[in-house]
Amino acid sequence: MSGIGAGLEVFPLALGGNTFGWTSDETASHQVLDAFVEAGGDFLDTADGYSAWVPGNSGGESETIIGDWIASRGSRDRVVIGTKVSQHPQFRGLAAATVRAAADASLKRLRTDHIDLYWAHFDDPRTPLEETAAAFDGLVKDGKIRAVGLSNYTGERIREWFRIARRDGLTLPVAVQPHYNLVRRGGYESDIAPVVAEENLAVVPYYGLASGFLTGKYKTAEDLDGAIRGGAAGNYLNDAGLAVVKVLEEIARDHGAAPATVALAWLRGRPGIAAPIASARTLDQLPALIASATLHLTSADVEALDEVSARVPQ
Repeated sequence: MSGIGAGLEVFPLALGGNTFGWTSDETASHQVLDAFVEAGGDFLDTADGYSAWVPGNSGGESETIIGDWIASRGSRDRVVIGTKVSQHPQFRGLAAATVRAAADASLKRLRTDHIDLYWAHFDDPRTPLEETAAAFDGLVKDGKIRAVGLSNYTGERIREWFRIARRDGLTLPVAVQPHYNLVRRGGYESDIAPVVAEENLAVVPYYGLASGFLTGKYKTAEDLDGAIRGGAAGNYLNDAGLAVVKVLEEIARDHGAAPATVALAWLRGRPGIAAPIASARTLDQLPALIASATLHLTSADVEALDEVSARVPQ
């Protein structure tokens, strides 16, 4: 188990809810949730904006699916729920009134009386950090959320949130959620990791598999054809990115594991990482993700991955 502050202990892999209501319908989503919990998982990551980008959706679909699953299984006490605010079409930004209204809407969709970890999804430069930090603190004091997290914030803005919170006696954030994986290292390691070390923050990185690229299934432009998330994976379809996949596959063969398992295990082993986020669209994608929580890479494995991934242009 990994600690993420505020007394929260979680399985060292978070199940991403971004596919729920998008590439996974309610039945498939519930099957994945059942299997994740049965395998020992307990940390769910979603957002109020998932999945407003799908034609016919309005936002909150992922939370609704999770809430219906919790109600039907009676499983609220078996999971740690993290959700985010600022991107729902009805609740854009992080003004205090928006944060409060969005939290209430998320609680209703999730069919629970509290959110374990509430993330500021994207920085809102139009709203003073003092206002946003105070709004989150109010939610903690009201018992609606247990802990505060910051997603997609720069190191400078994370430090500023802490400065304001300490000055005003507000609840301090306990976690950050950055874009971080074997082919996307530079921004996190140079900008955010120093703050993580200074403030002893838990790190819950997203895109741990680089939109599927690190599974090894995208090696040519033709492999991307028809892939829903292929466009993002295509960003890494170059010599340096493919060299990372080659090493991943070699290490995976040595361990009798999948490349995805190795990629997430490497990420889990980085300083400060509490639980990488990974999504399973279907049941058959889940075992490789779960296996990453217990796969132990050798020092030679880690060194090889460190070296080849450091060559990827950032």
